[in-house]
Amino acid sequence: MAPPPERERPAFWSRVVTTVAARLRSIPSWQVTLGVALLALGFLIAAQLQSEAPRVSYTTQERVPLIGTARQLQSQQDDLKQQILNLRKQIADLESQGQGSAVQVQQLNTDLQAARVAAGLIGLHGSGLVIQLQDSTSAVPPGDNATDYLVSSKDVRMVIDLLWLAGAEAVSVNGERVTQSTALLDIGGSLLVNSAYQNQPYQVDGIGPADLYSRLSTSAAFGEFVRARGERFGIRISFAQPADITVPAYAGTINLRYARPAASRAPSAP
Repeated sequence: MAPPPERERPAFWSRVVTTVAARLRSIPSWQVTLGVALLALGFLIAAQLQSEAPRVSYTTQERVPLIGTARQLQSQQDDLKQQILNLRKQIADLESQGQGSAVQVQQLNTDLQAARVAAGLIGLHGSGLVIQLQDSTSAVPPGDNATDYLVSSKDVRMVIDLLWLAGAEAVSVNGERVTQSTALLDIGGSLLVNSAYQNQPYQVDGIGPADLYSRLSTSAAFGEFVRARGERFGIRISFAQPADITVPAYAGTINLRYARPAASRAPSAP
């Protein structure tokens, strides 16, 4: 078909566009969608074919480096296995050392327990002796001092000291544990022990060897005490030997403001 004259070209192209648009409108929408999808798939396949790298075919000569690499990896794996064995041995050695450390810790705990016992911070029980002191019931003769017929803190302290000398390991007065910081004071008709007021009778409990009474009674100092306080002024002194004696723990507080632990001179462990 011959092209239209110059002056008729605009009208011609207008009719062409109108015709194409009418034909496109007559095509069902699903066909348009399918066509667009197929066109996009074609572009993707072409791009994949262009970007795909060529397949590599290894020859016998090319396999040699691969075999060397495999052997190198196998050697590294063997080294790692050996390292694992070495680490297991080190763990076993550490566990063995840990058992030694556990023994040392147990010894330290034993020493700490002994120190707490010595400080009176742990209640104890065992065989021993009970001594009870009470005021005299005798009439005070004219000219005598009435306080001499009463139990004083000095009397209780004397009994405590004599029990220590006889081998007692723990002592209490009316349930108050006697420690290195225990103070005994006369307050009126009462006795102050560890900041606690105690009334008569004053019971001094001492835990020690089975023959604690025999050791105490044969002591010259105790014999003198009995004569001076019991026979002379009528202070009542009684004894008992129960099968088991309980001495409670020190219930006060230990507050050292000036004393500090001294450096130990014990040889260090190897």
